[in-house]
Amino acid sequence: MGVLHVNGIRLRANHGCLPEEEKIGGDYIVDITITSDFYQAEHSDELADTVDYCVVFEVVKREMGIRSKLIEHVAKRILDGLKKEYHGVSRFDVKVTKINPPINGPVDSVSFVISG
Repeated sequence: MGVLHVNGIRLRANHGCLPEEEKIGGDYIVDITITSDFYQAEHSDELADTVDYCVVFEVVKREMGIRSKLIEHVAKRILDGLKKEYHGVSRFDVKVTKINPPINGPVDSVSFVISG
């Protein structure tokens, strides 16, 4: 069993409940953790035997491009998309972080993590 991390996927998206967020968008960071049996990849040294980071990025980019009011909703879509691409993976953890959320106070970010 091994753990693969794809960290710091930075995207601009238009998620949020406020009309301004829909119009001007905001900055997000998505982190993906993949837990699975990587035995074949460890021994074959072949991309076909592992999770392709480019595919992970494309799933995240696609789902982040679909507007959601809540980061919980977009995180679930990302999780479902990854599970659809990689049936044999034991577990995905998806963390969506919204940078500088529009809160009445100094807050660097808010994050939501979903696993499945």
